[in-house]
Amino acid sequence: MSVYPRWGLFMHSLWEILPRASREALFVWRYKLLDDVYAGFVDAGFLIAESARILRKKPNEVRLNASRVIDWHRLLGKSPEVEPSIGGRLLRVYWYDGAYTPAHARYGHQRRYHDAIAHIPGVQLRLGQLVERTSDLKAPIYRALENTAIGLGIAPQELIDEFEKNWKFYPTSQQKGVDTLIALDMVRLASRSAFGTAIVISGDRDLAEVIRTVQDYGIRVLVATPNRSSVAGEVLQIADGVIEISMTTIMEMLSDRLPAVSYSE
Repeated sequence: MSVYPRWGLFMHSLWEILPRASREALFVWRYKLLDDVYAGFVDAGFLIAESARILRKKPNEVRLNASRVIDWHRLLGKSPEVEPSIGGRLLRVYWYDGAYTPAHARYGHQRRYHDAIAHIPGVQLRLGQLVERTSDLKAPIYRALENTAIGLGIAPQELIDEFEKNWKFYPTSQQKGVDTLIALDMVRLASRSAFGTAIVISGDRDLAEVIRTVQDYGIRVLVATPNRSSVAGEVLQIADGVIEISMTTIMEMLSDRLPAVSYSE
């Protein structure tokens, strides 16, 4: 059992029996003690999508170099770009991604990729689901093709067959359960006083209340993103700071995806 859960239980018990003035003093002492410990929470789907957009590429054309992302977290403690300075020691990085089911054709490639990430020291892999769905445009376009064929006096299937020679609808992938995992881990660890600062690479609006809850435990929350405009306004307003990941760093974090390798999109 980690020392952090036991430490959190001790602090909670002590907090309950102390008078108000002593509680305030204890809070300041605790904050200074944990101020040099920080943890990273990476929504891989968000990071790859926004990084690819910055580089004017499609998410399925690139993949994340997880080791470079982890190295970036480790160097944050010494970075002069972060004010006030994080300093101190990285607890670990929590890596969140959507995973295909074993029946999916891409499961084997993605599983090997995730296994490699899970073996990086200082990383905890947390997986939600990756669900594929048909493009919302497919049905209305096919209806339009059928109506056009009828208007031209030709068989609808003949026009559709010709269309499919030049165009193909690919399923879109959507993460499920990732935001919930991020929320559970952040609140659980904050309640146990595991760190003083959280670095969150995500921009979903639902994270605003999670950040507020974590801050109520005395934790500082910084949001990191390749593109500030991709972060929900509610999250920008409540976060204690925003770290904009530089173009140079983005290029180091990404590599071109090999045709046989798959990653969540």
